[in-house]
Amino acid sequence: MADDLIGRDELVAKHSAVDAAGALKRLSIEGLRFRPARPVPHEDGHVVEVARADWPVLGGPVVQVHTTTTLPGRIRAWGLHQRSTDRLFVVSGLIRLAVFDGRTGSPSFGQVNSLLVSELSPGLLIVPPNLYHGWKNIGATEAVIINMPENLYDHENPDALDLPWDSPEAEALIPFRW
Repeated sequence: MADDLIGRDELVAKHSAVDAAGALKRLSIEGLRFRPARPVPHEDGHVVEVARADWPVLGGPVVQVHTTTTLPGRIRAWGLHQRSTDRLFVVSGLIRLAVFDGRTGSPSFGQVNSLLVSELSPGLLIVPPNLYHGWKNIGATEAVIINMPENLYDHENPDALDLPWDSPEAEALIPFRW
């Protein structure tokens, strides 16, 4: 690189999300899994498999399915479940998903994984219990996300804990900025 280039010291090298064969680079957080999906074109449109009982990554039966939406520019983080696994699939929109491992006994303690998912590059993200996770809609339209949690939602005693992404506590604890 030229020594006479202004801003040279401020430049940051890019990191690819895929390897040379086009496969998603391995996630580093223990238990976090991602199964890429592929839109398959046909004469009437496209079909994308969201989940199948014979996929080992699913880890168990689908007991509930719900959708959630996120408006452009909005952040939904940080959530954590103590007993349940989330299985997230972006149906539409462009989402930056992030997961932080705060489990002190985990081999991946302190690590953050972040990935971009959209209807053009879909996939199923499996988030096991006790991982902080969330997303930001970085697209221009409302995003739709399917969740197929491992356990039924308990309306009387929800297994859902939140740490607001913009709180001083989250900033001190989680080394990720939206």
